[in-house]
Amino acid sequence: MSLAKLISGTQVANEIREALKQQVCKWKSVLPTFAPGLRIVQVGAREDSNVYIRMKIKAATEIGIDVRLVQLPRSITQIELLDKIFNLNNDPSVHGIIVQMPLDCETKIDSHKITDAVSPDKDVDGLHTINEGRVSIGDLGGFMPCTPWGCIELIKRSGVKMEGANAVVLGRSKIVGTPAANLLKWYNATVTVCHSKTKNIADICRAADILVVGIGVPEMVKGSWIKPGAVVIDCGINVKPDPSKKTGTRLVGDVDFEEAKVVASAITPVPGGVGPMTVAMLMQNTVRSAFTAAENLLQKAWDLAPLTLKLVKPVPSDIVIARSQTPKDISLLAQEIGLIGNEVSQYGNKKAKISLSAIDRLRPRGNGSYVVVCGITPTPLGEGKSTTLIGLVQALGAHLHRNAMACLRQPSQGPTFGIKGGAAGGGYAQVIPMEDFNLHLTGDIHAVTAANNLLAAQLDTRIFHESTQEDKPLYERLVPKIKGERKFSKIQLRRLQRLGINKTDPDSLANEEITRFARLDIDPDTIMWERVVDVNDRYLRQITVGQSPTEKGLSRPASFSISVASEIMAVLALASDLEDMKQRLGRMVVAFSRAGEPVTADDLGVTGALTVLLKDALEPNLMQTLEGTPVLVHAGPFANIAHGCSSIVADEIALKLVGKEGFVCTEAGFGSDIGMEKFCNIKCRSSGRYPNAMVLVATVRALKMHGGGAPVTPGAPLNRQYTEENLQLLEKGIPNLLQHISNGHKFGMPVVVAINGFSEGGAGCLDLANAVIKACEKSNNFKLLYQNEMPLLDKLNTIAQNMYGAAKVELTPDAEKTMQKLTKAGFGNLPICMSKTSASLTGDAKIKGAPKGFTLTVQNFYVSAGAGFVVAMCGEISKMPGLPTRPCIYDIDLNTETGIIEGLF
Repeated sequence: MSLAKLISGTQVANEIREALKQQVCKWKSVLPTFAPGLRIVQVGAREDSNVYIRMKIKAATEIGIDVRLVQLPRSITQIELLDKIFNLNNDPSVHGIIVQMPLDCETKIDSHKITDAVSPDKDVDGLHTINEGRVSIGDLGGFMPCTPWGCIELIKRSGVKMEGANAVVLGRSKIVGTPAANLLKWYNATVTVCHSKTKNIADICRAADILVVGIGVPEMVKGSWIKPGAVVIDCGINVKPDPSKKTGTRLVGDVDFEEAKVVASAITPVPGGVGPMTVAMLMQNTVRSAFTAAENLLQKAWDLAPLTLKLVKPVPSDIVIARSQTPKDISLLAQEIGLIGNEVSQYGNKKAKISLSAIDRLRPRGNGSYVVVCGITPTPLGEGKSTTLIGLVQALGAHLHRNAMACLRQPSQGPTFGIKGGAAGGGYAQVIPMEDFNLHLTGDIHAVTAANNLLAAQLDTRIFHESTQEDKPLYERLVPKIKGERKFSKIQLRRLQRLGINKTDPDSLANEEITRFARLDIDPDTIMWERVVDVNDRYLRQITVGQSPTEKGLSRPASFSISVASEIMAVLALASDLEDMKQRLGRMVVAFSRAGEPVTADDLGVTGALTVLLKDALEPNLMQTLEGTPVLVHAGPFANIAHGCSSIVADEIALKLVGKEGFVCTEAGFGSDIGMEKFCNIKCRSSGRYPNAMVLVATVRALKMHGGGAPVTPGAPLNRQYTEENLQLLEKGIPNLLQHISNGHKFGMPVVVAINGFSEGGAGCLDLANAVIKACEKSNNFKLLYQNEMPLLDKLNTIAQNMYGAAKVELTPDAEKTMQKLTKAGFGNLPICMSKTSASLTGDAKIKGAPKGFTLTVQNFYVSAGAGFVVAMCGEISKMPGLPTRPCIYDIDLNTETGIIEGLF
């Protein structure tokens, strides 16, 4: 009598696990930091559950899976458990989640709701309704339930052909019977499912070529139920008394093994049959999920669906064009470009903030080509720099199918309501929705305003309290007793360290140390910190603060700036992460003491509070172009008094998202002499990222103006010189273009000149896009214009001579005095931020073209220590614009019936 062949699940499972181990090792050679992540969620601590968990942890560890047990107390509520699962769903290091059943809890928890809370993409148990549904309709591309999948693998190993075979599944449980029947059906077996209500079960079973048993009754299936030569897969596991065993019990299946083995051709033992396969298939699902995540991470091309432009002649207004296009849901765009759930915080469905955590996750993708877009010396005619940049990324992304992102500054609301109107590009190259772009967006500028003014309030308040109190009472109020104990805060301990006072007990300071600690002794005449508001308000250019009788005569002259002129905006744009932003905020110099020492935000105790106000503002904002390509909008520092570029973190996220073969196009404000120079010498110096190419935007009309064309008045008809061909004027204006080309070459960048014909979206920028691609293929020979160690005056001359065509820089006596003061205070090694007119290469806005050999006068300096540069003032630059006689506000309105904003542009 021949006995049935044993189908060893243990052997097959070992083979599967060894293969998985090799696959994980192979992926680690591609991604050294890669590891499949598995989390086992257990509520309570049932011993039978602990046995299974230990098996899973052991198998996972041997394969190279990062497996962790998330053990939760029996007292956990359903809401708390769902929250834990939500966090695991959004953790990119987790690829598989198992919720160990049954839940050992004191409160009522719906187990079905819990299993369905696990993301289908991480449901490696295959128990989510979506994954179960996919199996039921024959879609085997998702995660299959582990035990039934293990059964299928064992049947394959038995040598029995499933196609055309009669298969009987005994049991219809959600976990085993029903999915096993579905899988057999999709492997083309003819399937019958038996359950507790089925009549003549034994007769039905005797007709089976393949018998899968998961009924939960010990040794229910007898030898007489089995067709001779059938394959028997026993999914049951039961404890049966056995006095012959030391434990007094033994494990048996749902099939009477001793009877079945003399009838069947092949059979799985219990234990050692289906059980090890369940764990093996769980591991296979986990590794497969991790590989999918790794492949998505390294995927070269986005699955981007562009939006189609509907071109109209004559071209309508910008707002009409913008509203004729329906933007994608921002969550869809985020998914298309490779962002995942916890990295995207939606503000409605058309804009979102992007978490800086994306940078670390995307690091293995490498960085794309980095392109800076700037212009010739600006004119009132406008060169269309932003429009060209947006058209360029639309061409690259929507037409040439390259991964491409634009990085733009957020516009101030001041010009939006003043004379300029919106700043979202123009024509068929715009960021949409333009209303969101030009107004509050996600509130970053408001956060900067609040932080700036909190610091201003603390500055004046500190002067007031120091002026009205003696040393000891002042100290005791700064370090008050709370519940009988006096303690320094963390920021106060940092101040003690800077003062060289190595004490932590407030009661141990000597009188002299108390005075040094408590008194900043700010000289009001040196205050550099101004209050800000995001409105053009000329009457705030010069004010007096402290006129209330409560301020005891401590008034002083002061002024407001527009919010984007705040140093905090520059800090936001230059910070590399939250910690870097915090350190920069603390270093901001607001004034000097009467002894000539710089007074910082950290000295005022406000660093942590500023960071709290700005923590969300540090995340860039995701929007889209008219053709559905991605745009990151972030930060908006002035280009004349600050560096005029969007943020480092926006560029960093974009460079990772596009990957090595993609393109990030970012804008530098005004002409190359101002915006591009600062982009390179300040922003790139800080970030360590160097551009691969420069796009220089010009128009024929603007070049004519630099060639001596008639003055242009906004709103007035253009002189015929600009509307008709005039090669003589154009030729005279070319030197301005050549100077800006030379500026790019001085930094070692290839320069692509874009003559803006105000084209038709991406299609109109295809030649430019192809030229940019070729430019980026050249070797990167980027170099900074000067080194930090150069004296401030040498840096000034280097910039003026190379970027402007000047012969030399001349300092006023005030500037000479301030430069020496800043150098003595330790700020001489900072880069220079030139604050000069953008309307000319010289310091005189009236002078057009490209004059040579002139002298540039620097009136004074001030330090932006947090941003990390010294500002050289070359003439009067207003930091608070004013409204014109007829500002844009006359045209802006809200239709209260439709909710549509009217007259914005």
